[in-house]
Amino acid sequence: MKLTDSGGGDFEQPPTGSHIARCIKMIDIGTQKSEFQGRANIKRQIILAWELPLELMSPEHGGKPFVVSKFYTASLNEKANLRKDLANWRWRDFSDQELLGFDSKNLLDKGCMLSIIHNDKNKARVAGVMAMPKGTVLPPATHPLVYFSLEPDEFDVAVFDSLPDGFKRMIDVSPEYQQRVRPGYVAGQPDRSPIADFD
Repeated sequence: MKLTDSGGGDFEQPPTGSHIARCIKMIDIGTQKSEFQGRANIKRQIILAWELPLELMSPEHGGKPFVVSKFYTASLNEKANLRKDLANWRWRDFSDQELLGFDSKNLLDKGCMLSIIHNDKNKARVAGVMAMPKGTVLPPATHPLVYFSLEPDEFDVAVFDSLPDGFKRMIDVSPEYQQRVRPGYVAGQPDRSPIADFD
């Protein structure tokens, strides 16, 4: 996917603070509809997920590194949160050439530092993304790397089938997904299913 100009419930949560992290997922969830203060928002979105190799879940939860994720509008506009986080991650902003088409697949397996906070419901949230200090050693990956794009030349139904059900439900209602799986689909047709609240 070319870019141009969560957790909660009873799940164990990672601790707050700064953590070494590795990007393990880049999930294109397509154009999503939401409502804020009575106004509809329609935006193409992605989810980035990172594992925290030095922060392990308790044995009863599998003992693997915690995984945290963040939703972004799929934009490298100057005011976009994605661009700000990537600039901090890379130690530099994007060049004009890079803004013509940054390949999001390049984020996979890259290390960074994440600032994790807990909200008022005690759910972990990614508050900041930064570059790792020079000389920091990134431990080997534990979770598999996952890249899913709804672009016509990258769409892979096998990867879609492997995604968690919550992600699949979000993707399923996007017009981009419907165009891939329903020949003749025209954007603007009634949604086949409601968008669930995954906050």
